Amino acid sequence: MNYLVIGLLCAFLAPSPDLPVEKAPQKIATNAPPEKKDPLEEEYDKLVAQDEAALKEIEKLNTEFDSFQAKGAPGSKAVLAAKIEQRLEPIKKAYDEFLRKHPDYVDAHLAYGSFLNEIGEEEDAIIQWEKARSLDPKNPSPWNNLANVFAHGGPIKKAFQYYERAIELGPEEPVYLHNLATVTYLFRKDAAETYRIDEEAVFNKSLELYRRAMKLDPTNMLLATDYAQSFYGIRPMRGADAVAAWTSALRLAKSQAEKEGIYLHLARVELASGFFAEAQKHLDLVKDPEMLELKGRLQKNLEKKKAEAVTALKAKEPSVELTTSK
Repeated sequence: MNYLVIGLLCAFLAPSPDLPVEKAPQKIATNAPPEKKDPLEEEYDKLVAQDEAALKEIEKLNTEFDSFQAKGAPGSKAVLAAKIEQRLEPIKKAYDEFLRKHPDYVDAHLAYGSFLNEIGEEEDAIIQWEKARSLDPKNPSPWNNLANVFAHGGPIKKAFQYYERAIELGPEEPVYLHNLATVTYLFRKDAAETYRIDEEAVFNKSLELYRRAMKLDPTNMLLATDYAQSFYGIRPMRGADAVAAWTSALRLAKSQAEKEGIYLHLARVELASGFFAEAQKHLDLVKDPEMLELKGRLQKNLEKKKAEAVTALKAKEPSVELTTSK
């Protein structure tokens, strides 16, 4: 099912809690002739390629295992775990050996930390990222990655501090702004205490961070939908702003399923804001069988709201008293 539709199943829809980590700053592509790589850099690149290949294989193993489970042919979890461990162990040894020979290679500490984080060994990942931060305190990547750890496990106020530092060091990187916007939105009480502002100002801060990120990355669909979803938490709802946000996200939709998921969001926002005709228009555009149940719920709610509006209007009409002559 489309992720935009899955979100509508929730009574309260929050931005995505998945916060991206970085292995190392990406190299900027140029038209200049390729320079001969340093042997150490080549060794590092091969290591990262092995890391990524192993993670893809593990993802495939998990997908196949889940598929067999769904088909009624469950496999052994112990066997799956053994296969995964067998695939991971050589990568760990390769990183350990590389860093034993090159202990000050910052990108390798970042990459190893991301690898460990991917496989659920968060404490060891933190050690690698802290090492990267101590070696290069002006590199924003470890600050962002460590902030993600604090965002998931606390202390949350430290996450704000570390994201702010990452943004200060890498102001043109939209990921840091996106992450801080999401955490500010999700942890509003902590954000209010950290920045010494009220809840409305917290919402405004989160929205502004999203807008700054979108200015740097205007074609990022996830970023645009996280921004639009954040309006669900604001009371009273800023209907016009929410509609504008979902309309902007609609321009980025690539598939018909994504478009129809956004039509449902638009209908929901318009319904809540009293824009009944607009809500009906967007509901009429939804044809995907997977979305018809949600469409039906919204349609029933729309009919109810329209009936309530008519009843309220009639109640406000002045009564006319008729008199007869004698």
